[in-house]
Amino acid sequence: MLPLAQLGHHPSMDPETPQLTAAGIDPFDESVYRAVLTRRTAAPAELTADLGCSAERIARALDRLRDHGLVGRLAGTRRRYAAIEPGAAVEALVRARSNELERVRSAAGELSRLFAAARTGATDEDEVEITTGSEALGRWFVRLQQEAHEDVMTLDRPPYALTTSNPVEATALGRGVRYRAVYAPEALEWPGVLDDIRELVRHGEQARVLPGLGIKLAIADRRLALMPLSLDLDDVRAAVIRPSTLLDALTDYWQLCWNQALPLDAPAEDPVGEEDRLVLTLLVSGLKDEAIARQLGWSVRTMRRRISRLHELLGAANRFQAGVIAARRGWL
Repeated sequence: MLPLAQLGHHPSMDPETPQLTAAGIDPFDESVYRAVLTRRTAAPAELTADLGCSAERIARALDRLRDHGLVGRLAGTRRRYAAIEPGAAVEALVRARSNELERVRSAAGELSRLFAAARTGATDEDEVEITTGSEALGRWFVRLQQEAHEDVMTLDRPPYALTTSNPVEATALGRGVRYRAVYAPEALEWPGVLDDIRELVRHGEQARVLPGLGIKLAIADRRLALMPLSLDLDDVRAAVIRPSTLLDALTDYWQLCWNQALPLDAPAEDPVGEEDRLVLTLLVSGLKDEAIARQLGWSVRTMRRRISRLHELLGAANRFQAGVIAARRGWL
């Protein structure tokens, strides 16, 4: 152990060096506190010579020190203060500061969530939220349907991130939710999709087909929409859209597509059978002969014989005429 004379001078031992700054005490206020400690009690005017400043400034410092619990104001008309015993006063000050810092630490989790929300748009108040990944997209599609009370409107086209089937829809139809779906012809070429659509139509879905459909979209009760931002399955991102002018515009766009699309379902009094009506719809939708035959489980030769019979029945020379005449007759 070195002799005390050889330990040297340490700035933290200097009475003029502020030591309570970390506890939130201003350096000038600390000098006032030290001055009161040396006198035990003091009035602001009595400290002006020691501190070399006005009594008003000292008085303001003493009021702040009282708020921190380091001094107390004595009773009487004169403005006079007494120092609180430092051991208890400083300990209480440190404890209060520790509690404040603990509250800041506790808030860190919430701040982190806000930071993440700012990067992904994940707060419920945002008009547009971006979600990433096929699983997240699937969860949102399920949630949108489960929360729907009246109406679900969709624009459907491939590719499909998870599955082509939608088991949630049948349940929603059963509790009275109306489904109206517009399909791209390309969707009908995917294995099993046409059968799924026909089954959903039997449960109450209103289905139509529209050539040239370029986006996928789902809208629930005109208050929540889900729209993939690209058709790239390697970078699945989707926008969750809440009430806004954007949602209004997407709803109007869906209505425009619905008005232009051809029904896949038809009334029972149609003069042609269900299969013939479906063939006409697929023809007008732009599917190739091979795709139509594959969907209906026919050979291409059988499918073409059926088309020729429909052309004769309608008096049409080609697909376009067949579609126009069938629409005029109310078959589509």
